[in-house]
Amino acid sequence: MVTTYFNRDLSWLTFNGRVLQEAARGPVPLLDRITFLSIFSSNLDEFYRVRMPVLRALQKLQERNHKALDVEVLPDEFLQAQQMIQAQQEQYGRILTQDILPQLQANHIQLLYNLPFPAAIKQQTTDYFFGEVLAFLQPVELTENTTFFPENNKLYFLVVLEEEGIETLMVVNIPSDELPRFFTVTADGETYIAFLDDIVRYNLDKVFSTKITGCYSFKVTRDAEFDIKDEFNVDLATAVEKQLGKRDFGLATRFLYQPGLPLRSLSIISHVLNLQEGSAVAGGVYHNLRDLASFPVKNSALTAPKWPALRHNTLAEADSILDSIGQQDYVLHPPYQDYHAVLRFFNEAAIRPDVQEIYVTLYRVASDSKIVNALISAAKNGKQVYVMIELKARFDEANNIKWAKKLSAAGARLIYSVTALKVHAKIALVKLSNGYRTMYRGLLATGNFNENTARFYTDHILFTANHHLLREMELLFLFLARREKPTSPDLIPFQHLLVAQFNLQSRFLELIDEEIALARQGLPAYIHIKLNNLEEEVLINKLYEASQAGVQIKMIVRSICRLIPGVPGMSENITVTRIVDRYLEHGRIFVFGNQGNPKLFMGSADWMNRNIYHRIEVCFPVVDEQVKGEILQMLDLQLRDNTQAVRIDEQLNNIPVESNDAPVRSQQLIYEMLQNRTANA
Repeated sequence: MVTTYFNRDLSWLTFNGRVLQEAARGPVPLLDRITFLSIFSSNLDEFYRVRMPVLRALQKLQERNHKALDVEVLPDEFLQAQQMIQAQQEQYGRILTQDILPQLQANHIQLLYNLPFPAAIKQQTTDYFFGEVLAFLQPVELTENTTFFPENNKLYFLVVLEEEGIETLMVVNIPSDELPRFFTVTADGETYIAFLDDIVRYNLDKVFSTKITGCYSFKVTRDAEFDIKDEFNVDLATAVEKQLGKRDFGLATRFLYQPGLPLRSLSIISHVLNLQEGSAVAGGVYHNLRDLASFPVKNSALTAPKWPALRHNTLAEADSILDSIGQQDYVLHPPYQDYHAVLRFFNEAAIRPDVQEIYVTLYRVASDSKIVNALISAAKNGKQVYVMIELKARFDEANNIKWAKKLSAAGARLIYSVTALKVHAKIALVKLSNGYRTMYRGLLATGNFNENTARFYTDHILFTANHHLLREMELLFLFLARREKPTSPDLIPFQHLLVAQFNLQSRFLELIDEEIALARQGLPAYIHIKLNNLEEEVLINKLYEASQAGVQIKMIVRSICRLIPGVPGMSENITVTRIVDRYLEHGRIFVFGNQGNPKLFMGSADWMNRNIYHRIEVCFPVVDEQVKGEILQMLDLQLRDNTQAVRIDEQLNNIPVESNDAPVRSQQLIYEMLQNRTANA
């Protein structure tokens, strides 16, 4: 029997495996490879917080059902995920110890990885321990009455003490939340980098007077999910804050410990700390290697040359960006291009006398957001400011609550989504009045209005005065303000925008059907789609149907992909690639051939169940021919990438793209394309 869909979690793990491949690639500069190791570790921590609880729950449910029904047990996806993670972590260790560390040494950089401190730095590390580290240590004895609770993803040692044949177990925190993870000493022409962990480890004899017979690092990862009921008489911000306080006290999903921890000690700590529900995993000596993102070496010879963000000449030189948008559409491509134009859009709107109202959706907000500060100024300047701020954006809740309070204090009207329906759209609308006529200016984007993530997420932002799109955007904000889900498909007010919960899925199905009809008539038919994640089965099945009809389908899917490509009789006309390079691919683009006059859409929506059924998403048509040509040219470069792209095969493997053509590294070529346009403008 042919499997119809990949498992979403195993698919995501293969994406993280692709990140690990980049850390192993020789052509990637050394410090950039260390950054990819950090990204892999950070991704895996989030997987354990968010997805492992789901897999474990499904495993238990299947076991109960199969016992009750006496049927054959399905493949254990929880076990498969564990095995895949174990294999990746072993590869991680080989890359780091057998490749990265020797190359660092060749450049006179000694990362002291599970090594004793050399004599040249012992005094400096001891002084640092007494002067900085010791103040943060909080030893706790493990007994039946211990009230100690290991916080999520924080680092600890389990220290075994022995006195007169009696063992005592102590937990000692590694204060990496208070101090840098790495300590650097330069001596004898070498740069020595010590882990904070080892500075604690090698000085424990100054903390305990009794004999130390063992010291083992560990951390606990906890379930990140929380639940908020739809109770409109309860302030949502308050409800979210209360739940946030509980997040780091969720059930343990992983107990990661240093190999060699005695079984007896493992049993005791699991019992005392109530970790039975956790997944005990033997890891390495060091945990939280996402901290390699702050690796304390700055050497331009060991990293890729920078691509300075390019200026968008027309928008940068305009006397008024709002007036320029009134003349024609523009598109901005961060991080290739400078985010200044987006900031200026909001800043101008905040100060111009003819701006009456500002509407915006905010999902993930920068911690020092200039955009939100502009909205605060706008409200204080007498503008009507309506902000749909999503308080349930995972791991950004606290930051968003902070800004929500400041916006509210300034007089902005906050619109919260219903708790079961996140607003993930990336849209902004400005209404101007010249006394007798209302005018619209808007932004429609594939990524968040966040100037920090705009430095490394590839996105596309449309600046437009298109009345059809922006009038429908205004209607959407009115819907959001009512905080109601749509009740009837007959009441759909959107003819141009594609809005989840209204017409997004049905319109995409229609567009695919149009290409199917062309293929069945023997006419050329194609679909090109770029997404972050592909999961939703109705749309996947329609793509299978299109493939069977002869539609040529090329897809770029960064991470989760449940569609199985290249299966005869099901998906032989579908190829799926993923691109991993210096920037994180984030834009969503949808192209339908339309007999040589392509229909192009962009927007916020991945094809995930959550995006289709549980969020407000917005996709939009690109009608300006110049903007359309620019997007299509960029997408064509990515579809031809044979350097950073891999092809996903029917076994979910990352297969290098084989080509006899000249090397195509799409991100570099996109940068050079935009650079040439900037120079020639």
